[in-house]
Amino acid sequence: MVWLARDSCVAAVILLLTVLSPPVALVRDPTPRFLEQYKSECYFYNGTQRVRLLVRYIYNREEYTRFDSDVGEFRAVTELGRAAVDTICRHNYEISDRFLVPRTVEPKVTVYPSKTQPLKHHNLLVCSVSDFYPGSVEVRWFRNGEEEKDGLVSTGLIPNGDWTFQLLVMLEMVPQGGEVYTCQVEHPSLTSPVRVEWSESFSAHTLYLLVLCCPVFLYGSQGQSGLQPTGNALQSSLRDISAFPTVWGMG
Repeated sequence: MVWLARDSCVAAVILLLTVLSPPVALVRDPTPRFLEQYKSECYFYNGTQRVRLLVRYIYNREEYTRFDSDVGEFRAVTELGRAAVDTICRHNYEISDRFLVPRTVEPKVTVYPSKTQPLKHHNLLVCSVSDFYPGSVEVRWFRNGEEEKDGLVSTGLIPNGDWTFQLLVMLEMVPQGGEVYTCQVEHPSLTSPVRVEWSESFSAHTLYLLVLCCPVFLYGSQGQSGLQPTGNALQSSLRDISAFPTVWGMG
């Protein structure tokens, strides 16, 4: 009986302590909690004509590293992100880069004037560089072999939405007879720079003259007299035609 009473006493004490103790849920966890988030966001403009990708790394509700497809690389947002760019992004890239074949797409380069103008009139010469990857590209203008560094206007890198880019670099110029302008493009996909030249096109000027000459001779062959202009008459006709403005074209 004494043994049973002692056991009952111990059980009563345990029960009393259990009742008086606070619930487990109300006891504060002494271990701090940390939250690491990874988010991928897609932004669509005009359907799928342009797509922008954001990859965001967030620690305890604070974004510290971000990849933006418009920029083309990871960028640190905070001091923590600057460390992560080196320890995570660059480290992992260097490991995986050994097993990957770099993707490159050669640029398409065209040169044209912004509008048709005669000689000695202000104009913009446009160098269009399109459909290339990656986004690192260098565009330079030359006039008669000498690099032009003044009067340049650039649109900056424009994403096409299909992981390729385009770029326009324009040169302010006043064209003179005999001048040759060259747009030079350097890109990782190219073994050597691409050079596209532009100058006055004599072929376009000659074609313009031929089109104007044809009605004169046709009229002479179909007229009642059946005579074609010769000698002074032909020279007079050519003088009249040469008074028309020069047509500019691609060189």
